[in-house]
Amino acid sequence: MRPSTRSGQGPLQLLGCCRSLLCPARITPRILVIYCCFFLLVTILLGVRMHVRSYLSAVLYGLPALTQVAAAKSTGDPFQLYTISAENITAKLIPYGARLTSLLVPDRDGNFQDVVVGYDDPKQYLKDSETNHTFFGAVVGRYANRIKKGTFSIGSDVYHIPENENDGEDTLHGGTVGYDQRNWTVTAYSNSSITFTLVDRAFEDFPGDVITHATFSVQTKVTPENPQGLPQLTTKLVSLALTETTPIMLANHIYWNLNAFKDETVLEDTWLQLPLSKRLIGTDGILIPNGTILDVDVYDSAPDFVSGKLVGQDIAKADGLCGDDCTGYDNCFIVDRPPQYAARNSIVPIVHMNSSTTGISLDVATNQQALQIYSCNGQNGTIPVKQSQVQRNKAEGVDGAEYVNQHGCIVIETEGWIDGINNPQWGQLSDQIYSPETGPAVNWATYQFGTV
Repeated sequence: MRPSTRSGQGPLQLLGCCRSLLCPARITPRILVIYCCFFLLVTILLGVRMHVRSYLSAVLYGLPALTQVAAAKSTGDPFQLYTISAENITAKLIPYGARLTSLLVPDRDGNFQDVVVGYDDPKQYLKDSETNHTFFGAVVGRYANRIKKGTFSIGSDVYHIPENENDGEDTLHGGTVGYDQRNWTVTAYSNSSITFTLVDRAFEDFPGDVITHATFSVQTKVTPENPQGLPQLTTKLVSLALTETTPIMLANHIYWNLNAFKDETVLEDTWLQLPLSKRLIGTDGILIPNGTILDVDVYDSAPDFVSGKLVGQDIAKADGLCGDDCTGYDNCFIVDRPPQYAARNSIVPIVHMNSSTTGISLDVATNQQALQIYSCNGQNGTIPVKQSQVQRNKAEGVDGAEYVNQHGCIVIETEGWIDGINNPQWGQLSDQIYSPETGPAVNWATYQFGTV
């Protein structure tokens, strides 16, 4: 091919092409597509330093839920009840605190029992937050349990968040207004599953923004993890740090009563086993970790549930174990994984519990490194049992409890080592500190119900 003799034509054609793109006589679909691609490229390049990448990853991570948002039918009412169900299991939840308010499963006689403590009227949870502040059934965060002095460090930076307990000695469950008092958004809803989403824009002076998807689902499918197809509740709390490095440690704060308040307490009918917990975190008199790790043979083996025993069997020996002037359990038990569960974040069975009164059993498995067991030491018989539970008992001819008494329930919080951010010697920071460059914080737990 002969070279062109019009040597200036190439640059002139290029200039003309650019001019036609930048100042077109009319906008064609082709030009519109080119504009969109150009500005998207510029936005991405400029947005890296502004953490746009993090926000995009958060949006993409949530797309499976957001694609169903049209079906969610969310009214924006934080106290609207949402029901999810499968064969032999029905759960009710509300957006206020992404909270589980009721869970019905069958007892040994086939009668359905509500095994969750709470209120029938969803608006009572707001009143509870303003008075007793029990955290009934809520997701707690951004950081569950206690942070000493409301202070922590990340690198050379020191952060201080509001103290809300013990006259300023610590921060409990995320601060003055934690996730339990936030109005979450329903972003997905089906017959058997619901997802709540919360965008935390540096709430309570925690560094940076965090987005969390809390998904609750129920099923009775036969799976390798559930070979009998037992009724199962699954909870997944997935949090992404969007803009800054920050602590993240969420937990479900569900109060359980497997005897469905047919007895006054859980002490003499509820059997508890923590098969992988031979150690617990030592605390001071107000339950703030003091840096020590204890074996479960302390307090004359009161906290030793490795082989299982009735909750009340050794509770008298636990005087002071749950803090000053307290008898009972409110302790963080460490999960020591056996070789078959060597992967650090694998799902592992950590709790077996059953009631001799109803025959209902509960098996909990999680990917977390610890769990808090609270034997409802602070309940004092002033909060009424749900009328639906009282009426169900009366219909069965049972004169059960009408108030939530001391030791009338058990809280199981799957979580990390409490205040691990202030005890780096424990080696837990990789499970509690997240940034836009890391993966999400994931708290995954399953609750399987059967009968004995």
